Amino acid sequence: MRTPAKKDCTYYYEDFNRGADIRQCRIARPRESDPWRDGHCARCPVPGIEAASGGPLLDLTLTVRSGRFGRKPKFDVVAWCVMHGPIADAFVGCLECTKPLDLGE
Repeated sequence: MRTPAKKDCTYYYEDFNRGADIRQCRIARPRESDPWRDGHCARCPVPGIEAASGGPLLDLTLTVRSGRFGRKPKFDVVAWCVMHGPIADAFVGCLECTKPLDLGE
């Protein structure tokens, strides 16, 4: 779905049907992170990660923490491959999944 920052993100959800006014980020963990706001979408790295290395085996976790004096929130993204475990660089993706296949010619 398109975010308020005009980026495509699978974790953003909004509903304005029949007078509803629902906007939420479904990746931000509410217990560990600060409350999500619409303005966070402009600086969030998740849409860029999805565009660069998004795949069906990629699992992301986002924690939003307020910066100094409540300005410039910090985004901590943890990326996991469902098959191979933690991923060092989320923008690159899982190195095991992207290895070329050895067909044994």
